[in-house]
Amino acid sequence: MLNEHTLTQLRALRLDGMVAALADAATQVATSDMSFEQRLALLVQREVDWRDSKRLERLMKAARLKVSSACLEDIDWRGSRGLSRELIASLASGDWLRHGHNVLLTGATGCGKTWLACALGQQAARLGFSVLYARAPRLLEELHVAHGDGSFARRLAQLAKLDLLILDDFAIAPIAAHERNDLLELLDDRVGTRSTVITSQLPVTAWHAWLDEPTLADAILDRIVHGSHKMALKGDSMRRLRQAD
Repeated sequence: MLNEHTLTQLRALRLDGMVAALADAATQVATSDMSFEQRLALLVQREVDWRDSKRLERLMKAARLKVSSACLEDIDWRGSRGLSRELIASLASGDWLRHGHNVLLTGATGCGKTWLACALGQQAARLGFSVLYARAPRLLEELHVAHGDGSFARRLAQLAKLDLLILDDFAIAPIAAHERNDLLELLDDRVGTRSTVITSQLPVTAWHAWLDEPTLADAILDRIVHGSHKMALKGDSMRRLRQAD
């Protein structure tokens, strides 16, 4: 058993995974017949696992996902919901995040858009990407307030650094002129380098009319739609299906 001084030094070096492993009686028994190299490899792996776990914990806390328990492994494939197993498998790999592509999820209320968006957010966090969930109306209101207190540029810069921004309930209410401008600024900082997931009850083809200003609508949609992965969900409300189970 290592003495307290050595454990204190490990803690000072922030090697908490190793400290936990050394304090684990089961680990001590398992390593009793191992060579030095094998024991060292095991301790290093425990430290790596510890750091990965803590990083995921931090990323998930910062993401503020509406459905934090949602994960791609739990997708309900019942019925014809417009889900593509091939596309979901591709998204799970994270390549879309590495290339700054977007995901557009549309469909009626209750069909699982928010749940799927949060599942994609959790998968992104597992892969080490920073994530933030926000309802689009609230985020646009937040940006409007930021103009007044002088924090708009700083907030935009923070949002631009996020690997994945989830905009839920997009186009759920009429949009004001200042919101169109802020939306364009938000998306312009992310185009081609950062990914955005958007959920909406309106089909993508109706977004131009909703934006209600042709020039800005063209600019905004060019940044959203180009190179995006689209899923139009359909079928019965998932909330009713879960209640029936």
